[in-house]
Amino acid sequence: MVTTSGGPRSLGVPARGARLRFDAQGQESGGQGQESGGGPGRRRLLLVDGRPAFELSFFCGTCPLLFRRLEGAREKLSLDSVRERLTGPLNDPDDGHVIEVMEAFGALLPQGPYLPLLLTVEPRLIFPGRNGDYFSGEQVATWGTDPFWGLPQYPHTPYYRTFETAVDAGAHLYEFVVPMVPPTWNERERVAQYVTLMERGTLPTAVAASTLDVCEPATGETADPYGHWGLTHFLLDGHHKLEAAAQSGRPVRLLSLLTLTESLATAQQAARLPGLRARPRAPRAAAAGS
Repeated sequence: MVTTSGGPRSLGVPARGARLRFDAQGQESGGQGQESGGGPGRRRLLLVDGRPAFELSFFCGTCPLLFRRLEGAREKLSLDSVRERLTGPLNDPDDGHVIEVMEAFGALLPQGPYLPLLLTVEPRLIFPGRNGDYFSGEQVATWGTDPFWGLPQYPHTPYYRTFETAVDAGAHLYEFVVPMVPPTWNERERVAQYVTLMERGTLPTAVAASTLDVCEPATGETADPYGHWGLTHFLLDGHHKLEAAAQSGRPVRLLSLLTLTESLATAQQAARLPGLRARPRAPRAAAAGS
């Protein structure tokens, strides 16, 4: 299931008052860090309360997709004011209850246009370097290992894989849900409660701030060169729900607030997401045959 409100919505507060915002900072080792804007010497970051929480894909668009947890990712951003609204499914982005939830979480975000997506996801918990890890699997097939470290990119966090499908012959969509804190920080009793509710048929809702990063290698000198569309949901509310869904093999509803100004994608690419996300799940054909 995927539904939208038919177009972007204006959400958020002035950046100075937003608990979660995007920023670029200079690299510690280079003089390029003094340049303004999203230049090649600057890291793209997701900040929580002014602290770097995740390092994101580089601005160039030819570097590998990235979400790397940093020391600022240390707390969840759940809101008591809408907790009851999220115990069951949200179904229509134009419904008053959904708008209430969007506006509540929008107050955590920097002002700008967001594309709301209501998704149904079936999460698989992935540990870096283990079976199913995107960074040591599909990404290495396209970019190889890091030229300095000689290793795959390392996200410093477990994460959830939820969906993938072909964009076209030259690009593939990968979807991830990234918790603000690792699942080991979750309360075991609450996870068990959600497992029980899901087994009884409850479909709870989680909320995320999301980015779409379109990354493609600069040359075709790789085993499997193509564009990687990374739809990455940074989880604001629903950490226990996602782990419970992964444990029980059950779905969960996800309200995604996709930033259109901070994604590495054009407006036209972002506008394709509802249609792409409504397709059947399909692995990368070239990777499956290599």
